[in-house]
Amino acid sequence: MYDRLLLPTDSSPGVDRAIDHAIDAASRYDAELHVLYVVDADAYSSYPGDEYVHELEGLERALEQTGRDAVEAITSQADAAGLSTVTSIRHGIPHEEILEYTTDADIDIVVIGSKHRSSEYRQLLGSVAERVAHISDRPVTIVKTPVDDH
Repeated sequence: MYDRLLLPTDSSPGVDRAIDHAIDAASRYDAELHVLYVVDADAYSSYPGDEYVHELEGLERALEQTGRDAVEAITSQADAAGLSTVTSIRHGIPHEEILEYTTDADIDIVVIGSKHRSSEYRQLLGSVAERVAHISDRPVTIVKTPVDDH
């Protein structure tokens, strides 16, 4: 039913349950597990002016390293489960990059983690998982982690 499953990660505790769910689903369907980390361009490009260049370059590198570490940790878990994995680190707006990746890699289903927060919080800040679910033309499973778990 599913040949390629995508697990986007932001390395937060909110993705922990999604990792387990994605590895289980990929095992059940004998699917290739794609693991994606998006370096949020807004995190390091929101300050104008040359005086911030050195600091922002350091932040971008730190975010890339966080992404590499997160992807590597998930890949290790997937390898232990005998899964085939494909990894990617992209730069941009997270939900846009996730959606673009689903098309580029012909993903069959997305398994994405989300922290379970109040509706007031979500109305103010939104959620990458919710944006992906609403915009995607492919199946999306949102695995919620209550905030008080971490």
